[in-house]
Amino acid sequence: MFDDFATFDLTVTGDDETVGIHGVRGGDGPPVLLLHGYPQTHALWHRIGPELARTHTVVCPDLRGYGGSGRPAEREDHAGYSFRAMAADQVAVMGELGFDEFAVIGHDRGARVTHRMALDHPSVVTRAGVLDIMPTEYVYSHVDRRLATAYYHWFFYLQPAPVPENLIAGDPIGYLHTLLGGWGGAGLDIHPEEARKDYERAFADPDVRHAMLEDYRAAVSVDLGLDAESARAGERVSCPLLVLWGGAGVVGGGEDDPLDVWRTYAADLGLVRGRALDGAGHFLVDERPDETLEEIRRFLDAHPLSDS
Repeated sequence: MFDDFATFDLTVTGDDETVGIHGVRGGDGPPVLLLHGYPQTHALWHRIGPELARTHTVVCPDLRGYGGSGRPAEREDHAGYSFRAMAADQVAVMGELGFDEFAVIGHDRGARVTHRMALDHPSVVTRAGVLDIMPTEYVYSHVDRRLATAYYHWFFYLQPAPVPENLIAGDPIGYLHTLLGGWGGAGLDIHPEEARKDYERAFADPDVRHAMLEDYRAAVSVDLGLDAESARAGERVSCPLLVLWGGAGVVGGGEDDPLDVWRTYAADLGLVRGRALDGAGHFLVDERPDETLEEIRRFLDAHPLSDS
């Protein structure tokens, strides 16, 4: 995977602590940061990243706690795994690599990091893409039977440690496979074997699994608090925003159109564009890599950034 990309392991100080971030970098041109989600690693981008690298500098890291990146000690308030902390990590990584401003595209948890990054670092994020999510605050304030059934893990994972950790430990790889094959997807086989093995290596580590669960615990506590603070302060996404979701998945299955929802979180309605990928589930980067790549390219081309 990632032929002609260079591997990096950087120690950065993001929000308020130092953490090691593992990832790969390739290509030349305007910088683009690609962020994976749960339960994956940067390997998610192994098909799209090299294609984008034909015209861009592409950076694909593991989020803190995930894959080969560091796992800071947990805190009582879970703030060490907040989206703010994760966003600050990646801004610091891009700074270390020489980029003071850049585009960022995230899927799943990486998309939530992208949203927080756009709010916390508006002078750095030139354009943002969120793949297959609704805003965190919106999700928790619109829970119904449909959503609770599909997103059961959101409520399972926030239970106090080590209850979820111990239950998952009974068959971690089997459980991982149910996740990768779910949420409206076409089954486990949509994930190429080499990438799937990378996910399995990470998920087999109980420390990685615990860190992933800390991410979810942070979301329902510190992250919701930060979202409320941003709302009171009138903070909105001020850069162009791409919204993509799987047409057969959970995100577009409710009463509200994802584009309409995201426009309420943007500084201007005209900043938001996107669509559903018909027939795709949650893991649209794996299930529809060519279509996803085309949409990302079109978005970046419409809002070009010169090399920095």
